[in-house]
Amino acid sequence: MEILGVKFAPLNVPLERRLQTLVVAIWIFLTVFGNFWGYLITVYLIFYTETIRYFLLLYFLWMYYDWDTCHSGGRSEIQWTRMVRNNVFWRYFCNYFPLKLVKTVDLDPKKSYFFVCVPHGILSIGIIGSFATDVLDCKKLFPGLEIRLITLDQHFKIPLFREYPYFLGSCASSVRSIKYLLSTPPKDPYTGKATVLIVGGASESMESTPGTYRVIIKRRKGFVKLALKYGTALVPVLSFGETDLYNQIYSPEGSTFRRIQNYIRSIIGLAPVVVSGRGFFQYSFGLIPKRLPVTVVVGSPVELPKIAEPTTEQINEYHEKFMKSLVELFETQKYNYIKNADNVTLEL
Repeated sequence: MEILGVKFAPLNVPLERRLQTLVVAIWIFLTVFGNFWGYLITVYLIFYTETIRYFLLLYFLWMYYDWDTCHSGGRSEIQWTRMVRNNVFWRYFCNYFPLKLVKTVDLDPKKSYFFVCVPHGILSIGIIGSFATDVLDCKKLFPGLEIRLITLDQHFKIPLFREYPYFLGSCASSVRSIKYLLSTPPKDPYTGKATVLIVGGASESMESTPGTYRVIIKRRKGFVKLALKYGTALVPVLSFGETDLYNQIYSPEGSTFRRIQNYIRSIIGLAPVVVSGRGFFQYSFGLIPKRLPVTVVVGSPVELPKIAEPTTEQINEYHEKFMKSLVELFETQKYNYIKNADNVTLEL
């Protein structure tokens, strides 16, 4: 039903789909506004509660003790972590789009890998569903691998909210954190390790528009340097459909609007994108992502030698090799997941 150009959802939508939409809406609210609510709830508990404030002071002591955990491999998996990663909430979340995780080759369960993921999209929904939860069976597809997703380090500094990325097995997006993950053996019972990095970061979210795959990677060479330093294989990972989930007011690099976006991003660390998806009861606009399939495809590893101090030439050589592998994966897989695939290219 459409009224004044707004397409409304029919009244007879099955309860299952309603619950899926509700779960995704809750996730959007938590992800986009979680930092703000973390601070707001903390202030309220300190100034407007009689007893809980003292428990919060104990929590602050725990935060001080736990401050560097996000830079030293994250928290060990416990029963609570497994429950959070594999509960019904994430099942509704992944089934909403739906999300799918596909591997093209088997990976050695005793080796260390650096999963380099593109595109970022607006919120990296495909990568989160694939590697921050166990619903898509990432640990069955890649047995023996301890999987750690890299996310913004500022999330680990927010009271209360910081527990959310910790429970999903995430670590901070710092050089120190990545060095630790690549250089240390996996924690029991795992025999290998996969460090998952969305290389384009917040800058790439500003390039996300439906039907395009623009990837910021040509100038991003730090991950290659780290991989060479520890002899870690690079694995290209493509999230097909990620950029279709939101419309965005797009301005090219050099425009006034983009300069304003870059300035705000340099202050808050997040990309101030202006997007529109759908609402809870209508499909025309809103903050909820569109119900479109997203498929995350994991390609073949690019083996790298171990070079303690790689030269610029060596970094450039393997960076070029990885980009060719990424383009090859895109070209061979796009016909399975993209409509009019002949007209779509991976823009580096």
